[in-house]
Amino acid sequence: MSWPDHAIWWHVHPLSFLGAEPTALPTDAPPRHRLPVLVDWLDHLVGLGCNGLALGPVFAAESHGYDTTDYFRIDPRLGTEDDLLELVERAAARGVRVLFDGVFNHVGRSFAPFVDVTRRGTASPYADWFVPKGDDFRTFEGHHHLVALNHASPAVADHVVAVLDHWLDRGIAGWRLDAAYAVPRPFWRAVTDRVRDRHPDVWFSGEVIHGDYAAYVTEGGLDSVTQYELWKAIWSSLNDSNPHELAWALKRHNAMIDTFAPQTFVGNHDVTRVASRLREPRHLAHALTVLFTVGGTPSVYAGDERAWRGVKEERAGGDDAVRPAFPASPSDLGPGQIAVQRLHQTLVGIRRRHSWLVRAQARTHTLNNTVLSYTLAAPDGASTLAVALNFGPDPATAGIPAAPWAHAAGDASADPATGSVSLPPLGWFIGTASGSHN
Repeated sequence: MSWPDHAIWWHVHPLSFLGAEPTALPTDAPPRHRLPVLVDWLDHLVGLGCNGLALGPVFAAESHGYDTTDYFRIDPRLGTEDDLLELVERAAARGVRVLFDGVFNHVGRSFAPFVDVTRRGTASPYADWFVPKGDDFRTFEGHHHLVALNHASPAVADHVVAVLDHWLDRGIAGWRLDAAYAVPRPFWRAVTDRVRDRHPDVWFSGEVIHGDYAAYVTEGGLDSVTQYELWKAIWSSLNDSNPHELAWALKRHNAMIDTFAPQTFVGNHDVTRVASRLREPRHLAHALTVLFTVGGTPSVYAGDERAWRGVKEERAGGDDAVRPAFPASPSDLGPGQIAVQRLHQTLVGIRRRHSWLVRAQARTHTLNNTVLSYTLAAPDGASTLAVALNFGPDPATAGIPAAPWAHAAGDASADPATGSVSLPPLGWFIGTASGSHN
């Protein structure tokens, strides 16, 4: 198994996490050395059982980080390149890899090549980096401040390759590719192939919300994409007490596993936090159980391990509630929702002990109006994991194959002779067994 098969990410949006100013600093302002604060959170990350730090944008930008102005410079609101390299080195010393967030579909209007084009027009050497549209240029989904790059330009591909290589040379392990769905797949293939020639162990995960997920792997050369289908099915099925929706999503998820390991999550910087999304707080255990037992590469959005709440709104500043500032040290979190953090530790621990789950497919055993149970088996047949979930407010029974199941987590137990799991209201169960019982 390669290192991404063992990866469990803790996801941070640095600008908001570190309480940075909402817009870029004046050009003559000294850098704010905030990145070193993240070093103090590495023990928290490791304590959860995670082994990867997935950073949101760290490059110089105009505001939220997704309006890049210089890909080779750390945003002064966060610090300097030395601060960043120190974080990468300190993370590596703890066995933690660092993932960068690359925005290569669009740039901020202060991006130097774009400024040059606005001044010199077709005489600019960057004229083909952007696509004229009326009196302006093509933008990303109608956002005037986000100018789309021309992915048909060889010079744009050269620039992206240079950026990817530059930071991989400095010790990061991979890239989340923002808005990957908006970029032609042949562009990704050409870029990723070139980068892999120099960095064969790099991992690329693309942000894909809808569409043909597998095509971004087979045609685009990515390793993974964000599994928004499963994310939606998890909270929606729990809120509607509809196990059938989740079972259908798991079928589709199995088909993806045939090709790649999707990046799975129940929260990120772009969506309402799962603790706010779920109408029944006790369903949080069900959501996390699915996240850490099904195939894929899971990630935890910082704060979700303490059941932090926040609702995304479709307006300017609508992400603020899901991107709050964090205290300087995890010791300042206090005791609130520590039980949820311990639940994360338990489930991440199960995942770490069964790393084969990364490419495991779920086989459904019980599916009715309130109950879903499924098993996953190691490819060598050496072990099996069973899950049973009661979506409803009444006691229920789930069936799994008869086996000497060892209780791993949850508030129920399985009868080894029959495989019957007696679930309390809103109960859940994870069991493990040696050998294949799928």
